Amino acid sequence: MKHFTVGRTTRRALLQSAAAAAIGLAALSMPAASMAQDKPFAGSKLTYWGGLIFSDEANKLLTAAITAWGEANGVETEVVMINNNETVQKVSAAVASNSLPDALDVDVDLLLLLSRQGVFADVSETYDRIGAAQGGWYAPVAATSDLIASEVGRTGIPYGATGNLILRRNDILEAAGFTAAPATWDELAAQSAAVTNPPVFGMGLALSNVGDGNVQIAVMQSFGGRIAADDGKTVTLKSDGTRAYLAWLKQAWDAGAFPPGVASWDGAGDNQAYLSGQAAFIANTGSVGIAAKGQDPELYAATGYSPLPAGPVMQVSPIILNFRAVPASGKNIEAAKALLEHLAQPEFTDAYYQAAIYGPVLNDQKRLKAFDGSDPIKSGLLNLVETGTAPAYPDVYNAAYAELYTTFIIPKMAQRVVIDGWCLDRAMDEAQAQAEAIYAKY
Repeated sequence: MKHFTVGRTTRRALLQSAAAAAIGLAALSMPAASMAQDKPFAGSKLTYWGGLIFSDEANKLLTAAITAWGEANGVETEVVMINNNETVQKVSAAVASNSLPDALDVDVDLLLLLSRQGVFADVSETYDRIGAAQGGWYAPVAATSDLIASEVGRTGIPYGATGNLILRRNDILEAAGFTAAPATWDELAAQSAAVTNPPVFGMGLALSNVGDGNVQIAVMQSFGGRIAADDGKTVTLKSDGTRAYLAWLKQAWDAGAFPPGVASWDGAGDNQAYLSGQAAFIANTGSVGIAAKGQDPELYAATGYSPLPAGPVMQVSPIILNFRAVPASGKNIEAAKALLEHLAQPEFTDAYYQAAIYGPVLNDQKRLKAFDGSDPIKSGLLNLVETGTAPAYPDVYNAAYAELYTTFIIPKMAQRVVIDGWCLDRAMDEAQAQAEAIYAKY
């Protein structure tokens, strides 16, 4: 994170100050729904825990917007920005000590977990008003929110979507005659094999026991494989769909399209492979593109972004959704809800999305400057939100699925086939048994 020295005004600082001032002015002109003119919360206090993201500018904009809202409403505000890697620890400690803030940023997993414990207040009216005023929520955003609402009520306001995109080397691919993003996994495998010429390999997809390796779940599902039946309890991993996926994977592996070491990469393995020029395709978030923009402008200019391709059965491209929530134990719940509605207004989101690495959540946000096509990463995230799927879909997103996800059952099954040389049925049998043991606990 960059820091500004007192007494030295930089161009970026001036721009941020101007943006903050603009947000403050916008706050003063907000409609009654989010900036009530009679100041019903005047004299109260409100603490907000924001999640620190990659963009220092976006973090400053959030703080400025909350501060301006507080000043306009007579509310004393305190904004505490928390490293996302520390959010679970700090929030868990605050739950235990009954010291949660009045509002905070959470990811979908933490929102669901704590909502099951009754930690958060219902925000369904706020959610409905925001959606009605801005063209409705994007379908995968609504579906993700509905996953939680159907179980524990509407406890979060979505504010930013991300997820794994396919990053591709347009310079290498176009030289080989491929001018469009692969629409299917078969096309991606064929293009990968065609451009593989060591030390460059086509398919830089992690098959290791890390989060990026779980992209293989989406690939498997797109071939018709499932973790469990629609009841979310009966494990159905061994199936014709899973077999078709493993056969596709083995064929791509045998074609030599994967770089060495993909089955043992750490969480940065695919990042490093792409940034070093070793991979023509990877599946990752926009953070790799941001790194390329700073480290290798030529690579950044040559990179294209698109959602995960379709399989023979469906397209599965999960979104990762971030929420703002209001603890039910808070002393200023209605003010917190009003603040969340304010932060969803275009006067703020127009500036915020230009600085943050998020896709939109509301249909009308497509018209914001951030998504005008000038930023290829934001365009890729917009495409993801327009065509993406809710977490786990078509499987049921529940505690059993979450444990299977974090124990990397599907990447391990892939390793059995491509590294250990197991036949497809043997690999599926082991994964089926492991999944059944997990689901039996729930």
